[in-house]
Amino acid sequence: AASPTWGNLFLEFQEEFEQVYKVYCANYDQALLLVKAYQKEPELQKEIQGIIEAAMPQAGPSGLSFFLVIPLQRITKYPLLLQKILENTPADASAHPALQRATSALQDVNGNINEYKMRKEVALKYTKVEQLSLRERLARINTHTLSKKTTRLSQMLKQEAGLVSRTEDKEFDDLEERFQWVSLCVKELRNNVVDFMGNLEVFLSFRPHERSLDIPGGPAEQYCSLARDLQLHAFLQFKQRLRSLVWQPLCSLARALAGPQNLIKKRLDKLLDFDRVEEKLLDVGSVTYEEEAARHEYQALNSLLVAELPQFNQLVMQWLGQILCTFVVLQRDLADQVLRRAESSMALLPHHHVSEPDFQKLLEHTLGQSSSQLRLFQESFEKVLPPSTTQPLLPGSEHQMQALLTRYGPEKLYQVSSNINGTGTLDLTLLRGQIVALLQNKDTKGNNSRWLVDTGGHRGYVPAGKLQLYHPIIPSEKELRGQTGTHEDSWLPAPEPTQLSVPTVPTMSQVVAVYPFVARSTHELSLQAGQPVTILEAQDKKGNPEWSLVEANGQRGYVPSNFLARTPSPTPWGWNLPS
Repeated sequence: AASPTWGNLFLEFQEEFEQVYKVYCANYDQALLLVKAYQKEPELQKEIQGIIEAAMPQAGPSGLSFFLVIPLQRITKYPLLLQKILENTPADASAHPALQRATSALQDVNGNINEYKMRKEVALKYTKVEQLSLRERLARINTHTLSKKTTRLSQMLKQEAGLVSRTEDKEFDDLEERFQWVSLCVKELRNNVVDFMGNLEVFLSFRPHERSLDIPGGPAEQYCSLARDLQLHAFLQFKQRLRSLVWQPLCSLARALAGPQNLIKKRLDKLLDFDRVEEKLLDVGSVTYEEEAARHEYQALNSLLVAELPQFNQLVMQWLGQILCTFVVLQRDLADQVLRRAESSMALLPHHHVSEPDFQKLLEHTLGQSSSQLRLFQESFEKVLPPSTTQPLLPGSEHQMQALLTRYGPEKLYQVSSNINGTGTLDLTLLRGQIVALLQNKDTKGNNSRWLVDTGGHRGYVPAGKLQLYHPIIPSEKELRGQTGTHEDSWLPAPEPTQLSVPTVPTMSQVVAVYPFVARSTHELSLQAGQPVTILEAQDKKGNPEWSLVEANGQRGYVPSNFLARTPSPTPWGWNLPS
């Protein structure tokens, strides 16, 4: 007679049986692939076979495959053996009820193992994220795939329009929202670490110890020694540990999110198929084999996600927390190393004995004094600067100036007095001499030192101190009558009152630079006052006489024509110059 303990033992270990065997059975196929990989390594295969033959000679030449299949066969035999014992146990025996429950429980265990194995196969099928080219994707399109996608799109449109119902799963929706939130955290941290590593590279690119400070001995030399030591040891070690302990695990974590993300997308497709099949089942009462398979595929995929997403989300959060903790520890270790290495250098500093609050006050006082001195220097420098004069127009900018003049009028035109390098998002970068139109003499915060201007193509803010009013003049009626044709530039800039306009100089004539000129582009040529210059062309490519193509010291470029003057020369054409 059977003992009641047998059935109770199986009932007691039912959950452990299922948890262990379902994982083993689901990974059995992968284990066989691994065995085949081992067989391709003769030395490894020989060592494995020797261990197996020494431990169990009856395994024979089958080796490792013999051991792998035993648990798979045993779990399927348990319900059969219990059923056989149950058939040979009298119905009135005390062991019969427990054996009956154990037999049913082991049958359920085998059913659950098969269901779990099917879910894993579905997950393995859709978890793969293939990097396909456009041509490869187009090659996979056929009549069947087009039909499926069209049917799903139609089902989704009907659901959005409220024509058919949609299956709701509050539990999955909450899990998916949690997963998307976790994925966002990983993505943001990855972006932040990328920025941090980029900033670190920029920081390490500055090597003060390699510069010649021209300060022999003293704290400067000690500082260079400290900087060299930090570059070669502390910072280098921190960079290596940051990459191996933070960056690489974070990249692995980001890659691990791709599989579940793909499963969630596939679940949405399968849900559309499931809803369509359910709708047909209610209307017709029967479905095809393929439709029933699609129905079961959605159920398996949904069950797998609902069962494993909570564990996955929890693991990702733990992984993320460990990465953050490691990042903090690395920075703390770096700070400790820097302070430890700097202890000897700190003792040589003139204020090492000052407490931190007093040192902060001293620093603020020193910076305040330096700021006052800089402000006084700026005021003194502005007093000795020569008055600003109208700059010559940039070559080819007449059309732009004409458009601004027509649109805004002469009272709104300003000229840039010096080059402007925009640093903010809405700031403009302009060249000296460029014409702009004033739109507003303050910014959105009411700051009068930043003006909103229009360049004819872009709008943005520029410093008000680098703009001066521009006064175009209208050609006289006599000049207009003297023109043989209509010139496209109707407005010309007023000549500088302090400078004499130079009449048109014949080509290839020798002149001298009256004023210094700084080139603003590769098309222009810098000149020094008094420098001899040869004029190649007394106008630019558009025929504008305000710019001349010149040659000086073997270099060519454009310069303002009114910056040039004739040079005294020996008596030309039989005339004598006045003494």
